[in-house]
Amino acid sequence: MTQPLLLEIGVEELPAIPLLKIVANIEKSWTKILAEYNLANDFDFIYTPRRLVLKHAAMPVSQADATVEFFGPPMVAAVKDGEPTNAALGFARKCGVSFEELGRGEKNGKEVLYFKKEEKGAQTASLLQEMLEKWIASMAFGKMMRWGDRSDEFIRPIRWLQVRMGESAVPVELYGVKSDTKTYVHRMVSYDAVEVPNIDAYADILKEGAVMLQPSEREAVILAEFDALEAEHNIVIERDNALLAEVVAITENPKALVGTFDELFLELPPEVIITSMKEHQRYFPVFENGKIANKFVVVSNAYTNDYSKVVAGNERVLKPRLADGLFFYKNDLKNGLSTDGLEKVQFIDGLGTLADKIVREKNIATRLLGLYMEKVEAQSGKNNAELEKLMDRAVNLAKADLMSEMVYEFTELQGLMGYYYAKALGEDELVYTAIKEQYMPVGEGAELPMSIFSSIVAMSAKLDTLLGLFSVGMLPTGSKDPFALRRAVNGIVRIVTEYDLAFNIDDVVTLLKDAYDDFDTTLLTDFIIERINKSLDANPSVIASVLASGERDINEIAKKVAALNDIVSSDTFKEQFSTFKRVANISKDVDLDANLSIDTTLFKEDAEVTLYNAYEKVINATYHSYKEELEAMFGLKRELDGYFDDVMVNAEDVALKNNRLNTIGSVYKTFKGIADIKEITV
Repeated sequence: MTQPLLLEIGVEELPAIPLLKIVANIEKSWTKILAEYNLANDFDFIYTPRRLVLKHAAMPVSQADATVEFFGPPMVAAVKDGEPTNAALGFARKCGVSFEELGRGEKNGKEVLYFKKEEKGAQTASLLQEMLEKWIASMAFGKMMRWGDRSDEFIRPIRWLQVRMGESAVPVELYGVKSDTKTYVHRMVSYDAVEVPNIDAYADILKEGAVMLQPSEREAVILAEFDALEAEHNIVIERDNALLAEVVAITENPKALVGTFDELFLELPPEVIITSMKEHQRYFPVFENGKIANKFVVVSNAYTNDYSKVVAGNERVLKPRLADGLFFYKNDLKNGLSTDGLEKVQFIDGLGTLADKIVREKNIATRLLGLYMEKVEAQSGKNNAELEKLMDRAVNLAKADLMSEMVYEFTELQGLMGYYYAKALGEDELVYTAIKEQYMPVGEGAELPMSIFSSIVAMSAKLDTLLGLFSVGMLPTGSKDPFALRRAVNGIVRIVTEYDLAFNIDDVVTLLKDAYDDFDTTLLTDFIIERINKSLDANPSVIASVLASGERDINEIAKKVAALNDIVSSDTFKEQFSTFKRVANISKDVDLDANLSIDTTLFKEDAEVTLYNAYEKVINATYHSYKEELEAMFGLKRELDGYFDDVMVNAEDVALKNNRLNTIGSVYKTFKGIADIKEITV
């Protein structure tokens, strides 16, 4: 038998971001608790700024009856001289019966004391107090608070509680609040509690009280209003999904409204305007003809017939923020870009100041520019001397905006403000673009620098952080990576593969390590290899096979993985691969470091000649890609099958046996120049 269940925990306004971070876990936690209490069934988890709600359409009214088995001590330890031992009597007490009522059973091949009983399932209503306490305790919001004279904590004070099952109210208490049959609607409708006669009436009462219960409904309303505003005002509203989710979480009665600000603030870089809107006010930027407009969209939570005061209030709040931004911007331009003061800003303990970091990054950038000079010259149209001077300038100014008033106020604009200031102050395009792109890519799938010149600046920052932190022993551990070293490696991998840059891990680390305290560089190179394994999108065994070949150049690793993965992913590869697994298995007895000479005079079977001629043709051909070479190697399948059918590799004649092992070993060794095929699993 089932009944509908409603659980509503009323709170003061929940902070959106902590809530959104754990929404999925909140649902999973309740699912886990239901399973733990043998009450698993479907439910909806719903949230508004002032409530957390669970709704079950069909909650079992009780747990199912269950048969419980108890296995006790072995009989040899349970009975001595015909009398029960203390162990046997203790087991009987555990089962709630006398020793005489215990039976005998078998466990792990031994006769043991045994008892079985039927347990009647508990009523769900009697379990809800305990279940809710566990659910609340599982909500890891992070920073919590206390209120009143209570010592327990929650993200926000709990103000009301409603627990209804079927037609009954279930008595439950959380944080000193006892459940009743009331809820609260939108504050601009009523401050008083509203009686909920039954579960079916709950949603309607909230709707009448200007509360849209479902987050999906609030989102749909907001997006529909965006569409209407765009059509009415001939504008484009930026649909920032993260901001949209946040606004959905802080509104119960969303209403999208257009506001304006003075055009003089359009002198600011668009990012400053957008940051002022989003980060501080949760406004959506507006664009006209592809450019930012002196308008914004606010999603109000008010309930009123006249929203003009809401718009005016938000316009009034935005103005001083933009005024501050314009003041900072003009002041920074007047002061210019300078690194003065960075010598007083600590980078990381043991690695000096940001001024010291700039010196190290210059060293790295200079050496990387030397490695890639030909490509940078071709891409930029500038000569060697010009590029060296511009690279020094770019790295020197890259961190300068950290001393600006704007970045002090809006730290997320570092690099970007340096770009605007350098551009306005007449720096070369390569310099100001590199400043803008120095942190790219900022995450998986994020935008890459637009040139090799900018990429060198970006890689220099990442490499200095990697080498520096490893040199002072600050390595990532488990899931902890406070300095985003894994992301730094992923960024380097993406850059070198995008621009086809040679990047031998061992050579680069050796080239750069002299600027740091001595450390075990294999820790860093192994870390980079491990990250390559995680960052490439391919069959994991394919990546493992390429890495097992000994290749250490990131770009070549990526090319080989891509080529091999294309072949391994084909529909026909699996059925063909057994031949090459056999090649790998036979070759395990061959010393691949030795000179695998093949004496053609020892050939006795036509299949030996056929394979040898085909193999010679493959290794002497010219290939334009790894895929082309691999296809040629895998194309030896027919000759190899014929060889295995007609040739006894482990011949009694030692010379003949070794010659045949060398033949198969040579095929395997050629494969291993690209990938160790024994690592591939399909």
